[in-house]
Amino acid sequence: MAIIAGVDIGNSTTEVCIASINANGTTQFLASSIAKTTGIKGTTANLPGIVTALEDALKKAGLTISQLAEIRLNEATPVIGDVAMETITETIITESTMIGHNPGTPGGIGLGVGRTVAFADLPYIQPYDKVICVIGAGVDFADAAAAINSALERGVDVQGAVVRQDDAVLIANRLTRSIPIVDEVTFIEKVPLGMPAALEVAEPGQTIRTLSNPYGIATVFNLSSEETKLVVPIARALIGNRSAVVIRTPQGDVKARTIPAGFVTVVGQKGREDIDLDAGASKIMAAVERVQPVIDVKGEAGTNVGGMLERVRQVMSELTGQVLADMRIQDILAVDTFVPQKVQGGLAGEFALESAVALAAMVKTSRLPMQQIADELTSRLGVPVIIAGVEANMAILGALTTPGTAKPLAILDMGGGSTDAAIITRDNRATSIHLAGAGDMVTMLINSELSLNNWELAEDIKKYPLAKVESLYHIRTEDGTVRFYQEHLPPEVYARVVILKENGMTPIPADHPMEKIRHVRREAKKRVFVTNALRALTRVAPTSNIRHIDFVVMVGGSALDFEIADMVSDALAEYGIVCGRGNIRGCEGPRNAVATGLVLSYPGGRRENNRDAGAG
Repeated sequence: MAIIAGVDIGNSTTEVCIASINANGTTQFLASSIAKTTGIKGTTANLPGIVTALEDALKKAGLTISQLAEIRLNEATPVIGDVAMETITETIITESTMIGHNPGTPGGIGLGVGRTVAFADLPYIQPYDKVICVIGAGVDFADAAAAINSALERGVDVQGAVVRQDDAVLIANRLTRSIPIVDEVTFIEKVPLGMPAALEVAEPGQTIRTLSNPYGIATVFNLSSEETKLVVPIARALIGNRSAVVIRTPQGDVKARTIPAGFVTVVGQKGREDIDLDAGASKIMAAVERVQPVIDVKGEAGTNVGGMLERVRQVMSELTGQVLADMRIQDILAVDTFVPQKVQGGLAGEFALESAVALAAMVKTSRLPMQQIADELTSRLGVPVIIAGVEANMAILGALTTPGTAKPLAILDMGGGSTDAAIITRDNRATSIHLAGAGDMVTMLINSELSLNNWELAEDIKKYPLAKVESLYHIRTEDGTVRFYQEHLPPEVYARVVILKENGMTPIPADHPMEKIRHVRREAKKRVFVTNALRALTRVAPTSNIRHIDFVVMVGGSALDFEIADMVSDALAEYGIVCGRGNIRGCEGPRNAVATGLVLSYPGGRRENNRDAGAG
């Protein structure tokens, strides 16, 4: 009898399967384990994680390392992925012509149109003049309210107010007539005086309508058709806001400027293509498919994408000791997205959603680093360590232990940095592909589109469902279900959108409604996982026709996600494909496929029909 360990080094986790191979060739699985991968996959930094996972599995099986006859590693060439955003457009507001932000509590409701005047000049304004009062720092809210009331009594038509401090509600509550008030304007000293202005505040829960509509702005300021074209960036930047101010200056020049985002050069076996990033993700991916298989990808020097691609090469070169010139980008995934960008020329730190392209890139190196891991592990543990087989092929062997599967079979292994696919035919011919883009890219999209600036929070939003805390004793989940609690909930989650984790609720500090957060999360997963699933399966399918695949088994960490597997299954249903999460050995779920396949690939071994003894 020989005790064999299969070790799968993944981007995020390292998995181990322990089994005994009996003299008659039958295989009995004893235990399995999982540990966090230390370092970048396929480098000697993985050793501590491998040892931890091995010790854990051996402890479950009641064995020691000295009892192992052989350790089998997956033949995974090291892969490093990176992601970057390249903004395509930018809203430029010159001559200080816009204030459009969402202070927590603007005052009043409605639309006001008038000439901007300084607070100190309010007593000198003539009756019937329509004005917007600009109240700088250092003015007490009571004094401001008294001065506006005095002006209203004299017949001055005060249409609204713009305030530096957080005083809008305090001022509005003391006025004899309701007017819209926008506060928290950081650069109020830059607000031009004596200029036509429009100010709008919507009701709570609503968004502005007039100033977010270019024709609304044209109506307010009596603009020509040519001038209306110029205010489109302003209107677009104000969409979704509860409050806004637009000021027209004689020299004002408002424009949407296209920033040269650079280009990527994709070199493949079928040719070479240069694609401008501002052409969008679909054009980039179409070029990738035209020239694939990809040999290398380069970005224009001096751009985000150029820096990202070179950084990927440099990091892998340093980790593997291989020459930088030999590093090649073997795949990229481009996704259209929106990124909140600070409006250039705004007065209150305004942000607008700008078009961007997100890119994931992947470098594949030689087999050499994996051999370094095997040699080091042999030296440290005193057990023979071999590189047993190609990762995707081992995953297929493991996936075939899922009840209800048969050849021909395809697998989808969706991890943190890459999406792998492989197919095995009835006559045991295997084909595999390794593509850039997976869980890390989804996290990046969520983090950017929701303006979280918190990777860990974005990761939690990706992994868990949402709920809205509607009282201290009940929540409404994102599917509409109401859940009640006997004990009151923590005060800090009251009226917040929360993430429902196993150990409790995590409030989301952003003010986005639950529906928007859910939409961003699901769309990010579809754009990455569903796109890459179809792309990968098409590459490995016979004659590149995905309809020739009968069974698809999803394995890997992302297959455990509460909605990704359903999304991929729905996308493949129209092709008549049986698709679902794997259940490796009937007990592991989608985990441990590669590690199990490594054990099953041991010469002379075959699988027992019974369940594992002491599987972890």
